[in-house]
Amino acid sequence: MANIKSQIKRNKQNEKRRVRNKAVRSELKTRTKVVTTAAEQGAENVEELTRLAIKRLDKAASKRVIHKNQAARRKSRLVKQLTKLQAAASA
Repeated sequence: MANIKSQIKRNKQNEKRRVRNKAVRSELKTRTKVVTTAAEQGAENVEELTRLAIKRLDKAASKRVIHKNQAARRKSRLVKQLTKLQAAASA
């Protein structure tokens, strides 16, 4: 444990940020999973769920919880997966 006051404060700040970032990352995974399961089941609100998931990815990237390239990669993979599921459903 740190003895220096500034380091004690820094540790508290880091812990707060870690918990907040963990919650955001968890939400990203949850929203992505909700979109894919809705698409697999053929739900009507897939577009709305996708829009919300992409919005959260962009927000996480802007807040630097995840890197902007990671957000772009996740969005790309999500849309690609949805396209594949929709093509399979229509065929």
